[in-house]
Formats: sequence, C-alpha cells, structure tokens
Amino acid sequence: MVITTRTFRLVTGVALGSLCVIIFTGALVRLTGSGLGCVDWPQCNESKFIDVSTGHTFIEQANRLFTGFVSASVILAVLTAHRARPRRMDLIVLAWLLVAGVLMQVVIGGIVVLTGLNPYANMAHFLVSMVLIALALLLYRRAGVAKPVQWLREFPSDLVTLVRLLILLGVVAVVTGTVVTATGPHAGGEDAVRFGFELSDVARVHGVSVIATVATLVLLLVKLRGRADLSDHRESVVVLGYVAVAQGIVGYSQYLTGVPVFLVGIHIIGATAFFLALCNVIYAPRDKEHVIVGDSAY
Repeated sequence: MVITTRTFRLVTGVALGSLCVIIFTGALVRLTGSGLGCVDWPQCNESKFIDVSTGHTFIEQANRLFTGFVSASVILAVLTAHRARPRRMDLIVLAWLLVAGVLMQVVIGGIVVLTGLNPYANMAHFLVSMVLIALALLLYRRAGVAKPVQWLREFPSDLVTLVRLLILLGVVAVVTGTVVTATGPHAGGEDAVRFGFELSDVARVHGVSVIATVATLVLLLVKLRGRADLSDHRESVVVLGYVAVAQGIVGYSQYLTGVPVFLVGIHIIGATAFFLALCNVIYAPRDKEHVIVGDSAY
C-alpha cells in the first residue's frame, strides 16, 4: 500500500486532534467533580467494568473510553510511519513516542484514581498531555517535509537565547498553572486532596510567570520587526502573542469572578492552544526547499 503525503498528514492530524480533545474531556472530569465517578481501575468499580449509572460515572467513563480512540489514532500513526517510503526513522521514532506516552497516561490515570486524585498525579497527567501534543505537532509538521526540520535553525545567534528564554518561561507558566488548579476548588471532587497553599499566592506566582512570558514575547517581536528573512518566525510569535493575551484575560477574569467552571474550562482549552503556539515558534518555519508538494507518495 502506497502512503501518500495527504494520507500521512491526515493520520497524524487525527492523532494530534484526539490528543487535544482528551485534554478537554479530562478537564470536564475535574470540573464536574467526576474524578472519582469510577472508584476503581481499570474497572469502573468492583462490580462493573463499565458503569454509566450516574452523571459522574458517565463523564469519567466517557473520558476513559475516549482513550481507546486516542490509542487507535497513535497506533495508526505508527503503522503509516513504518509504511512510508523512503523510510524515515525520525517519523517512526516520533510515532512510537506517542504510543509510549499514551500508555504512560493510562498508567498515570490509574494512579490518579487509586490515590484519590493525588494532586501530583493530576499535574503529571496534564503535563504529560502537553508533551504528547508537542510530539504530535512535530510529527504532523515533519510529515509534510522531505527531511527533518532543525529546531531554531534559522534564528540568528542574537535571538536564540531570547527564544530559549521565551520557551522556558512559557513552560513555567503552564506548570504553575497546574499548581493553581491543584490548589483551587476544581481538583476533581469534593473530597479530592489539594495542595495546602493559599490560592492567592499560587495564582500570583502563576500571574508573574505569565507576565514575564508576555514581556519576553514582546521583546522578541520588537527584535523581529523589519527582519524580512524571518517573516515566518515573526508570524508564529505574533500568533503566540494573541493566544497569550487571550489567556491572560480569561485567567484574570476567572480569578476575579470566583473561578467559575465555564471560565476554567475555557482557560484549559487556552492553555492547550498556548502550548501548541509555543511549540510552533520552535518548529517554525518549515524548510521551504524540502516541503512535499501535492499528494506525493512516500
């Protein structure tokens, strides 16, 4: 069977999309207090493997079952990567990393349930999801080029340090955001274990990390202005800027309005978009000389 570029990109795009969707379904579990809707693992409870008898069990069970679709999508990515010609080890390795990551998520999900929604396990669950979408985006991008794109390959030396600082601060902002969630009211259930920090303190730390990220982003945009040779990079940084500002608005809104579920849900979607945009800064631009045009076969 000949694997075309269009087919390969479709498969990798579905894998990326499913990994993003399951972040949202996992968030719904926490935001609706359904974290212990299923009190056992891998069964839902002692008597039933699948139980949708209550709203909480339905939400938790739906999230678990969707993991099956995610697993199928990354396995299909592995199969297509192996069928691609010429054989690309970078694509094969990335696809297998997705499979390994999903398996790790299944184990972490079990730990979350069996430890009564331990906040460290919950944080790990979300952060591993961020790593997975970063890998999936890289696989999707590389599926459309004839050879691997080098990270930061076209940034001049005077900007590389600033870009690395932006990436570091962006990751810190995401991590501190998970600490805020693990401290606040939406930890997955009324009896869920939470961090004993003051919510205002951790929110302030998170806010400072976000402000530092935006300030670094603005400085990078200033340095990119007028650099026609770096237009693709500037575009990716501008997109990140829009997402970061929107996230800041939602974040402060939810804090000032008592952390309502709806805004927290929007904030989690925004966190996923922010991390994807941050990764896009690293991966952009593609090497235009090696983009696969049309529906070429591998």
